[in-house]
Amino acid sequence: MAMNRVQFQAGLSMAEFTQRYGSEDRCEAALIESRWPKGFVCPSCGCGHSSSFRRVGRLYFQCIACRHQCSVISGTIFEATKLPLSRWFLAMHLLTQAKNNVAALELKRHLGVCYKTAWLMKHKLMEVMRVREDSRQLDGRVEIDDAYLGGKRSGGKVGRGSENKVPFVAAVQTTPEGQPQFVCLRQQPFTTEEVAVFAARSLAPTASVVSDGLWCFGAVQIVGAEHERVVTGGGKASAAAPQLRAVNTFLGNLKRALGGTYHAFDFSKYAHRYLAEAQYRFNRRFNLHSILARLLRAACLTIPTPAAAIRAAEVGQ
Repeated sequence: MAMNRVQFQAGLSMAEFTQRYGSEDRCEAALIESRWPKGFVCPSCGCGHSSSFRRVGRLYFQCIACRHQCSVISGTIFEATKLPLSRWFLAMHLLTQAKNNVAALELKRHLGVCYKTAWLMKHKLMEVMRVREDSRQLDGRVEIDDAYLGGKRSGGKVGRGSENKVPFVAAVQTTPEGQPQFVCLRQQPFTTEEVAVFAARSLAPTASVVSDGLWCFGAVQIVGAEHERVVTGGGKASAAAPQLRAVNTFLGNLKRALGGTYHAFDFSKYAHRYLAEAQYRFNRRFNLHSILARLLRAACLTIPTPAAAIRAAEVGQ
């Protein structure tokens, strides 16, 4: 049997990670290079000339023209952190290189921080992934399906009426032969209006969409996409339909990965971030060696998100 080139690719080994980012100075240099690849540019006036100094161990730049001061982390997702950058880089490495997802509890043990800190770090990095993937559009052949995350919580309802069960749409762009390329996941109800919004946001007008018999998916035609409905009757017959093999395989893998990693979290409140993490990692699965550097660049471009907003799940709703 042929080796799976995704599973057996080299990735970024811990030894190589340590060589590149094994000290605070190396992490700081990598952050500066990622944020200002052509040298520091003042965020206030755009001047490229500056002086630098340190305050409480953190590197600051001062613009020669307007005297504006900014630290290497200000204006990024790392803003206001009291942790060393080396902890953040290790967290990014673990989240991007692990075969399965990494829960905040496991992150806590690896980083040597309290659970509250590990949880916040993970959610901030997942928010970076969500922002980066927010503009993702699929084109060509696209398989689309409805799915649910979550289930009964202690003392709550079971089944689709569970307060912790959230609906989401999964769309997988494939080759003409049905091999998966990219995925797009959106937490939303299954109504014609919401699917039309999803299509306008996540599907190119030239897409050719294949779905099951759920009537609301016909709304993808509003943006000009072609639509083929495959009536399967639901249940195992739907999961076995060859026209929907890519999306059903992805959903099966997603649910196993989440179920094997996270044993207690509020799907109804944070599902959009966990889905974004799965989407971000899947869409970059062919180059694990560069995924940390790409996440770092995205973190530099993501505006600061206060801890209160992260916990309240106000971002990305």
